[in-house]
Amino acid sequence: MQPALSATLPAIPTGLIRIIIVVTAISAAVMELIDVTIVNVALNEIAGALGATIEDVAWVVTSYAIANVIIIPMTGFLAEYFGRKKYYVASIILFTIASYFCASSTSLWQLVLWRFIQGIGGGALLSTSQGIIFDAFPPAKRGIASGIFGMGIILGPTLGPFLGGVIVDNYHWSYIFYVNVPIGIIATILTMLYIAQKPGEGTRKNQITIDYLGILLLAVGVGSLQYVLEKGQSDDWFESKTILVLTVTAVGGLAGFIWRQLTTAHPVVNLRVLSKGTLGVTTIFSFVAGLGLFTSVFVYPVLVQRINGFTPTMTGISLLWPTLVGIPLFPLIGKRLSVGASPLPFIIVGMCTFVVFGFYSGTLNGQANQWDFFWAQMMRVFGVTMLQLPLINQAVAGLPPQDFPSAIALNNMIRQLGGAFGIALANTFVTRDYAQHRYDLVSNLDPANPLLTERLNLLGGASQRAYKILDLTIDKQAYLLAYLDTFRLVGMFFLIILPLVYFLRTKKKSATEIALAAKAMSEAH
Repeated sequence: MQPALSATLPAIPTGLIRIIIVVTAISAAVMELIDVTIVNVALNEIAGALGATIEDVAWVVTSYAIANVIIIPMTGFLAEYFGRKKYYVASIILFTIASYFCASSTSLWQLVLWRFIQGIGGGALLSTSQGIIFDAFPPAKRGIASGIFGMGIILGPTLGPFLGGVIVDNYHWSYIFYVNVPIGIIATILTMLYIAQKPGEGTRKNQITIDYLGILLLAVGVGSLQYVLEKGQSDDWFESKTILVLTVTAVGGLAGFIWRQLTTAHPVVNLRVLSKGTLGVTTIFSFVAGLGLFTSVFVYPVLVQRINGFTPTMTGISLLWPTLVGIPLFPLIGKRLSVGASPLPFIIVGMCTFVVFGFYSGTLNGQANQWDFFWAQMMRVFGVTMLQLPLINQAVAGLPPQDFPSAIALNNMIRQLGGAFGIALANTFVTRDYAQHRYDLVSNLDPANPLLTERLNLLGGASQRAYKILDLTIDKQAYLLAYLDTFRLVGMFFLIILPLVYFLRTKKKSATEIALAAKAMSEAH
């Protein structure tokens, strides 16, 4: 079959062309989603290969999240300014090139830089792919489009840790990034050949005002804050001139960003919608949901590989099965919300589930196996499922239809920001908590205690080797206790904000509002 040119494609493609478009868009979206989670199981290997600590290697995850925070609210504007197809192609190319250089990195900070650039490219792939798939179906079949895309959303994060584990155990860690290159090249070619431009796409540049100052303030504020959160503990907080300067920069940047968005006629992020409906309160829940999801998925692989002796493949499999079990819930919740069911009961159940997940995970130990962790991960998946779509639905509750896109974009940005904050918080908390637990454990070592004498004798007597083994054992136990406390901390965040569900109550939406909300969510950035 001869490739069809964009200009000759019908407004709504059919047959093989539609299949190609759907496969192309799903491939790009899944590639981005896999990359969000595939790194988590490889952190130990990356840290060892690049001579970095686990705390520093967290930047590989957070740099991507920060880039997403900056680019996601601008995706709709950039697609309108440059044209959706051109912006989509450019994003795939940028993501693919950055993936190659991530794989080729020889130092931690080189990898962090390219992960940030990769996040800039990846920020457009998910939402723009969703809009492309939506446009490939006639209105009567757009429910099918949502279902197809929903499966992609589920499969990406599910397959990421599993593929990452297989790659790391059998090849070099760099291949978790190299695999994106052929997929990106194919997706670029197919997009250029088969995905049509929308009428008038990219022709309104003269009518669009770019808020350069707002973009700059957002990048400076979020970037500075993230550095302070990540490095504050190791640099002794305000004893460090760098931390002090960046704290002032973060406060000034974020305050300036808020002021700019509330006073300019063309904001890059429409913060004015926070005063309408329940969006202001909903963003608190979205922030904590992002914190819970990113933090738990970051801490879990490090815990089970560092303490429980899991291989990367075992770690990936232990995350895979609970997620696969939870897959059927997504379409069921989506169907209930699409016919006007209130998102509030789902949100309450999701919050309570995360509370139980946090405190239950805090009871596990260094001898726990994959099945011991299975039920905890099942609760995490169930909690995420109950929160993801309902929180997006809740974000637009009580808003006029014209504010739906801004509300959803802002809600998505806040969720990513919560994730980046959560990882930084986890790193700081683990470092402090580990030091305290180690101090407590060492303080309880009494030379006169016959149990200590017996342990040393088993290790070969009061020799240097025996004391070294004992020291490593204490170290391992201190880290275990710190990781378990981190899970409890996640549970506490959800418990603290749970009473705020009282302020999420809204009147039932009409059939027209439900239809408009569904359309806005399908095109959300």
